Amino acid sequence: MKKYLIFLHMSEKSSTFVPKFEMMRIETYGQIDRQQWEALMRVSETGTWFQSPEAYDFYASMPELMTPFAIGVERVRELESERVSELAGVCVGYVTKERSAIKQYFTRRAIIVGGPVLANDCTDQEAERLMQAVRETLQDQAIYIETRNFHDYSKWRAAFEAAGFGYKRHLNFHFDCTDGEALFARLSETRRRQIKKARQCGAEICEAHTEQEVAEWYAILAELYRRKVRTPLFPLSFFLAFFRQHRGIYLLVKQEGKIVGGIMGPMLDKRCIYEWFVCGLDSDYKTISPSVMATWAALDYANRQGIALFDIMGAGEPGVPYGVRDFKAEFGGQLVEHGRFLYLCHPLLYRIGAWGVKLLKV
Repeated sequence: MKKYLIFLHMSEKSSTFVPKFEMMRIETYGQIDRQQWEALMRVSETGTWFQSPEAYDFYASMPELMTPFAIGVERVRELESERVSELAGVCVGYVTKERSAIKQYFTRRAIIVGGPVLANDCTDQEAERLMQAVRETLQDQAIYIETRNFHDYSKWRAAFEAAGFGYKRHLNFHFDCTDGEALFARLSETRRRQIKKARQCGAEICEAHTEQEVAEWYAILAELYRRKVRTPLFPLSFFLAFFRQHRGIYLLVKQEGKIVGGIMGPMLDKRCIYEWFVCGLDSDYKTISPSVMATWAALDYANRQGIALFDIMGAGEPGVPYGVRDFKAEFGGQLVEHGRFLYLCHPLLYRIGAWGVKLLKV
């Protein structure tokens, strides 16, 4: 059901009312005009692949793994006999599902990867209403709602907080890929040496062309998550769906024909490629540093394909030791803090879940 907020504006030249109305209309997927959505994606400074119609379609293709949502706030202006409308923002995400009913109950979470896509002139009122609608829609579906921001939302921070979303500090690295020589020069001396040595030892970079290759790469990723990361990982079906639907690219690291690492990266046209999942058999193939080569493969690919930016998708909390951040820092990107916004639908269950995650990582 569409919801409206109506505002009556005063004339700037007099104290009399003029027949001009502005409304904010909340819409869900199916009500959102796809052409307006795509138009917003083309111009918004906060657009990411994860907020696109294509991302929603990808999430929706796997109902056994997640429940997707798309919520928009539309401006509707009544000017004399003409009605003009446009999207001021769209928020896309998914609520995860676990196979076990007990796990599902304690791990239900709504994730908004990248943060919502907002019009560059989105008002505080529009941003607040959008996030209120997100909160109201997901209140009973998730334990918490989290936006994982890839852009600067500081000018809307007060609006997010007014909607109940608290700010959490979180770091990330962005890489300018427009100049290939500068890209390589910004690498640390260690990374440059590792890449040169890997090439000398016969390491190859290639795109995945078969589902079997994706499955072999996934086996490395799953083992990494089992041994080190120790957080939930999507099953193989998720990664095969990404491959079949051509949502981005798999770049594989090979040694003598064997897959030893690689990266899975969605792409937003020529604007950005994202390091969603990356892995490598580093302990078994020390001479070619597979994880280093996987990340470098994406940076080099972005440069050769004319993609302006590489987003490494997170570098932990500032002030908290994090080996992954140290690893990523040596690729020479710009360290940014765009943070996250968090709303707790069920604070007690959230605390229990956070305790459980810490226990798993011990």
